[in-house]
Amino acid sequence: MDQYAQTASIIVTLGAVFLAIAVALWAFRLTVGARAVNLKWRQRAIALEERLNRSISVFAAHPGLVLVWAEDVAKPDDLQNPWGEPDLFGSSVALGAMLKFAENAGHDEPAKGILDGLADFEARSTNGDDTTLRQVLKELRLHGTAFSLTIIGASGRFIEADGRAAGSQIVLWLTDSTIKGLEESGARGRLEEVRHILSEDPVAFIDMLGKAPFPVWRLSSGQKLIWANACYVETVEAKDLDDVLKQQILLSSDTAEMTKICLAESDAKSGVYPVVIDGELRQLEIGAWPVSGGLTCVARDVSDNAALQAKMERQSKAHDETLDHLADAVAIFSPGQRLIFHNTAFRTLFDLDAIWLDERPDHGALLDHLRERRRIPDQADYQEWKASELERYHQSPDQENVDELWLLPDERTLRVTTLRHQLGGLLYVFEDISDQLTLQTKFNTLISVQRATLDKLSEAVVVFGADGGLRLHNEAFVKLWELNEKNLTVGEPFAKIAKNCRALFHDERYWQEMQATITDMSPEVRGHRQAEIERADGKILTWVSWPLPDGATVVAWVDITDTKRVEKSLREKNEAMETVVRLKADFVSHVSYQLRDPLNTIVGYAGMLSENMAGELAKQQRAPVESILSAGNQLTTVFKNILDIAAIDAGTLELQLGDVDVHQVIEEVVQLAQTHAEDTRIQIKIDCAEDIGMIRADGTRLKQVMYNLLANAVKFSKSGGEVVIGGTRLKKEVRLWVADNGAGIDPKDQTRVFEAFESGSAGGAGLGLALVRKLIDMHGGRVSLQSEPDKGTKVTCHLRLKAKITNAAPELMLEGEPS
Repeated sequence: MDQYAQTASIIVTLGAVFLAIAVALWAFRLTVGARAVNLKWRQRAIALEERLNRSISVFAAHPGLVLVWAEDVAKPDDLQNPWGEPDLFGSSVALGAMLKFAENAGHDEPAKGILDGLADFEARSTNGDDTTLRQVLKELRLHGTAFSLTIIGASGRFIEADGRAAGSQIVLWLTDSTIKGLEESGARGRLEEVRHILSEDPVAFIDMLGKAPFPVWRLSSGQKLIWANACYVETVEAKDLDDVLKQQILLSSDTAEMTKICLAESDAKSGVYPVVIDGELRQLEIGAWPVSGGLTCVARDVSDNAALQAKMERQSKAHDETLDHLADAVAIFSPGQRLIFHNTAFRTLFDLDAIWLDERPDHGALLDHLRERRRIPDQADYQEWKASELERYHQSPDQENVDELWLLPDERTLRVTTLRHQLGGLLYVFEDISDQLTLQTKFNTLISVQRATLDKLSEAVVVFGADGGLRLHNEAFVKLWELNEKNLTVGEPFAKIAKNCRALFHDERYWQEMQATITDMSPEVRGHRQAEIERADGKILTWVSWPLPDGATVVAWVDITDTKRVEKSLREKNEAMETVVRLKADFVSHVSYQLRDPLNTIVGYAGMLSENMAGELAKQQRAPVESILSAGNQLTTVFKNILDIAAIDAGTLELQLGDVDVHQVIEEVVQLAQTHAEDTRIQIKIDCAEDIGMIRADGTRLKQVMYNLLANAVKFSKSGGEVVIGGTRLKKEVRLWVADNGAGIDPKDQTRVFEAFESGSAGGAGLGLALVRKLIDMHGGRVSLQSEPDKGTKVTCHLRLKAKITNAAPELMLEGEPS
């Protein structure tokens, strides 16, 4: 080491000499008058130059190389020029030996080539630490850290390297121990210690790499390929190793940048690169690390792993997209309590900012944020509740999932499910069940109302599901079939219920068909059914079944026993009444026909006698004859009315429709009734406009109606009374009426005066008003009555402008007539 100190001193001296020479030359040029001084300085410069030459000769005698960085600006991380600009000194023998390390470095400058060749060989410091020249030289240039180490080169060569800072300069001594004859020095021992594994069986180790089933190769510090195994040669499709080395066939040219960084940082690097092998694109993971002045590289085919990883990434993306489309909100937290996933529903449910969520806040911060926005339930002790939520991260993975309800301040209700995530952490699912709870409440209320309604029904109602199980029934069902309420639980099979009902109705086929209707989903069997059954206790039931949309079936029974009895009684009574009416009609028709001819004879002869055709009647004879004639005419009218009513009831009377002048009908009717009215001193007045117009009706029957009404009014009016007959035309009808100021009709008799053979308390046959109503009904009109005792009576006929053609003669039914 004294030698190295002496050399440093020489270098310093050389610097001083150069400085003195420079000063002398400068002074010489400043003044011509100081030639003597300049001569003195020239002589001194010559002396210094001789001294410098002697120093250089000393450097040349040194058995190694010396590299000097003058005022070095260290930039060891500069990948283009990591070594800077060192000056090279030393013996030519040492330089020749050292240049062997620069063969594969790719540098034109010897100093940089030698540094590249030695930088990454294995080395051992004086402290026994493993390192490289690249690492320690970097520390020296950056921080001035001195070092001494032994570099283990190729072919068993040992290089001693010492680095020191000399003022602002950096000096590196490199000495080949082999040249110095130091093979037996301590460096060899240190080498054996470092490579103790290889020393046991180095041949086997090298043979193992050569036969490895994966590509292995070595690069020099200049990134030239210097060795490769058989698998590498086969992979690059070369003839042999010599062909690979000669053509420098690299497995992938994309690794150049990675290997350059690996050499610069003296650290292992790796990456995945695409390589075409046998015409197929494969993914190879290539790793490189500094070894013995170069790089060792290994390639591993990870195509299947890459494909599997890509598939897993696609599945993960698809999983995330699926969760993002869910209606329920989903949030996933990592084991470190960070939000690592959330879907759109989560962001919408809590109205959170997407940018803030993408920053992956921790669980606690999220809870605090939700609390500030009142998006979580109010808690009496929020910190305790928060701590319990976060404690779930530390619970056992076997802990059961937590399902709870959150009642939010905005009256929403959330179902929150907490699960342990398969990759660690927690998964939360939030479901807004506010609407569901509202619907469920409404549904329960509806069911309660339906059940209460069913219980109030008198009909027996039962509902069976598609599986035949009981769903719903009312109290009437229990009572009707005399069942025990305890045996009618929800889900009770139909077969058991039917078995209990067979005691009252034994028809096995009936119950089988009903069971098929309930449980068989085929349209041919399932459908609406209705029938009657008679039970063993004599009760008659009508039943109906109806399928419901949800697959259930409702069955209802109604006890119609009393209804059937009443129906039977009414049917028998109706048959009896029809018989009576038929006998009555036959009797009236028969009697009327048998009496009409004798009556006509009596009236005819009475008329002849009244007209003195058989001779002049005595005064005593005329009164009886007039009485006979009046009674005969009255009886003839009664018989005629009876025949008309009978014809109407039998449906054989037809209207002869035509255009009828209403005013003319009224005048003619008044003329017919005038004689009798004069006899009773009753005044008849007409209240009808002459231009009332025409209506379509049966004129003869209309006169008959008005005559009956007028005759009836005259009959029941007191002597000196007044009867008014009139008509009014409205928009859709014509009203004809007859009013008197007679005795009137008692209210209790008003509902019966239009019935045949009903005349009330006034007496008479009671056919006139009955015939009036029937004839007006045939025209499609109606009759109304207004009467008060002792004030008179008014009967009004409401006639359509065009009578119904239903009861008209066929030959008079005109197209377009209203029916």
